[in-house]
Amino acid sequence: MSFKVLAVGISLFLAGCSGEQLSDEEKQLIGQFRLSELQPLPADPTNKYADQSGPAAFGATLFFEQRLSRDGNVACSTCHISDRQFQDDRPFGKGVGETKRRTMPLAGVAYSPWFFWDGRRDSLWAQALGPLEDQNEHAGTRTAYAQLIAREFKDRYENIFGPLPDLSAVPASAGPFGAEAERAAWMAMSDDQRAAVDLVFANMGKAIAAFERTLVHKPTRFDRFADALAAGRQPEKDAALSEDEILGLRLFVGKARCSTCHTGPRFTDDHFHNTGVPQADGKPLDLGRETAVAQVLADPFNCAGRFRDGDESACGELRFMVKEGPELKRAFKTPSLRGAASRPPYMHAGQFKSLVEVVEHYAAAPQSPDGHSELVRLKLSEREKTALVAFLKTLAQ
Repeated sequence: MSFKVLAVGISLFLAGCSGEQLSDEEKQLIGQFRLSELQPLPADPTNKYADQSGPAAFGATLFFEQRLSRDGNVACSTCHISDRQFQDDRPFGKGVGETKRRTMPLAGVAYSPWFFWDGRRDSLWAQALGPLEDQNEHAGTRTAYAQLIAREFKDRYENIFGPLPDLSAVPASAGPFGAEAERAAWMAMSDDQRAAVDLVFANMGKAIAAFERTLVHKPTRFDRFADALAAGRQPEKDAALSEDEILGLRLFVGKARCSTCHTGPRFTDDHFHNTGVPQADGKPLDLGRETAVAQVLADPFNCAGRFRDGDESACGELRFMVKEGPELKRAFKTPSLRGAASRPPYMHAGQFKSLVEVVEHYAAAPQSPDGHSELVRLKLSEREKTALVAFLKTLAQ
């Protein structure tokens, strides 16, 4: 091979890695996915403590506190592991028992208007309360949590939220969930006692949410590549993408239709979709958003409830949400793809073990176990499927 031919070959390879084959229109579209395009986190008018350092520090303590569970062995951090993108690599979350869904990562979670895979909570602080009482997660009770706060964290709580209520006549373990005796004890409490405990409980959620709002995505190789394109520079070294990675990127924003739902700097539209994912083995049928609507409306800690800070103008999402329709059946939230390549398995119950399986599923577009899948069959070659996986890995490096 002559030096001239070798030089041409190297030049073509570098062009493939630098993005020179991308059109101006593609470059502009790709620029919208840059992490640097992410707007500042909007305030949460339902939580006046959301962006204060004191509540965030207290929330971090509560996040890692194992005594916030029935058996004293489960904390939020048990499933949301800090060095694993605040998730646990399991198909089903495992606390006191085993849940029916996968633990979601927490980076950037505060941008979402709905929480959990089905959106059954409408604020980050209300979401933080759910696992504390879920019998397969923390499995504790409201009065037990309030008593723990009064016993172990009284000064820190009162420095933020003001005086704790008198809990001397409150049962040691009572709440609307849990054992029959605990539910009966909750109902035997006076309205004022229940309201006082609920206030402490809500404030715990607001502190945990303040901490979780500090968890952010980090720039990846894709961002360095896209930032270079946006600046009119040739991506080089750790900002360059391979030919396959660029092909995968072009497919992602084009033919493969991935960006229909995985859009914007967080690679998610924060909506709910039925994508025909198979039912999880050994688990009851999960209808997703369809059953979550009633749950979020019934939640005493939702935006319409008495524990919201601010006025009802903050509750537009709750007031105007779609409450019924076939599009809700077996619809689950679009997860962010940032970091996804390093946290298998995939989907709401870990149905797929690898990104290869995920791409195969989206290309085949099978019928949904229930309801109607939004997927459309794709004609992708094996190389194109491989390229899509290659691109997705740039979101985790």
